[in-house]
Amino acid sequence: MSTGRTDLPPAPVLTIRPARVRRVSKAELWKVAFFFALVLVLAALPFIATVAATGPLVTFFVLLTISTMWNLLAGYAGLVSIGQQAYIGLGAYAVLQMSDWGIHPFAGVILAALVSVFFALPTSWLAFRLRGDYFAVGTWVIADVYRLVIVRNDALGGGSGRSLTTLSDIDPIVRQAVVYWLALGVTTLALTAVYLLLRSRIGLSLTAIRDNEIGARSVGIRVARTKRIVYLTAAAGTGAAGGVLLVSQVGVNPDAIFSVQWSAYMIFIVLIGGIGSLEGPVLGTVIFFGLQQTLAGQGVWYLILLGSIAVLAAVFAPRGLFALAAERFGLSLFAVGYWVEVPVSAESRRSATPE
Repeated sequence: MSTGRTDLPPAPVLTIRPARVRRVSKAELWKVAFFFALVLVLAALPFIATVAATGPLVTFFVLLTISTMWNLLAGYAGLVSIGQQAYIGLGAYAVLQMSDWGIHPFAGVILAALVSVFFALPTSWLAFRLRGDYFAVGTWVIADVYRLVIVRNDALGGGSGRSLTTLSDIDPIVRQAVVYWLALGVTTLALTAVYLLLRSRIGLSLTAIRDNEIGARSVGIRVARTKRIVYLTAAAGTGAAGGVLLVSQVGVNPDAIFSVQWSAYMIFIVLIGGIGSLEGPVLGTVIFFGLQQTLAGQGVWYLILLGSIAVLAAVFAPRGLFALAAERFGLSLFAVGYWVEVPVSAESRRSATPE
């Protein structure tokens, strides 16, 4: 004897569709288009503004470049370095040396990135033998070793440094405009390279390494190789920024260009803006550059203010100001993650609706 009801509709047929993983959405394409449109607007600035306006922006672009490189090291690869000034100095002195060999300094800025990679490769084999705090201090020592080598080289000016004389025959206004474009180009290439790197398979490996290095090794990720690629990329960007500094200042001093103050700038910018995000160094550079331009003449009070901001940010916003804005407003300028879409069939939606 059957007790089941016979007036029920037939069970719906569920259609299972595979999930889709997207890397790019229409919103992201608009953001990329806006970024390059902004670059074009900035590139036109020397035609409509004076040297007094474009000159400080060269410093802004240099700060943004080196802080982006440090964020790539520390925020994504876990390599907390306080010796990245080594490649700023090597990049600057590479341009100076190549100018003596007949290579134009403006072309030398690009070649300085390759020179920095050349020195960073053997340096990484030494530095990667250290871990944690030892790695941080070791990179500082390595940077000072490079400084001492330059100081003992009389052909490069020794301890007193040297001037770049090969740019003296160029009109100052034209030279400043080209230097500005070089700085803008280096920054654009640095941001684009880091963006593409993080969206590649290496970016996925870096995410796994940052979350759990031992777990990343257990699933087959080549941790040392991935970190070395990041280290060389950071050295290239930092070296090019050092070359920009030389052609903008038309002179170099080993104590200034190899100063640990550059690492202090990078760390401050990234920690204020937000470590582990591409937007963090951008926001941090804007804040730091604004403070530098408005309060640098206040002497010791300027340093006290910077220290106070760093302490407050570490206490109340340990992940940076951009992380707070992202959590509250859902901001994302450079999205490097994935979106997983699980399509729902019409039959599934109807079956989920009560009769």
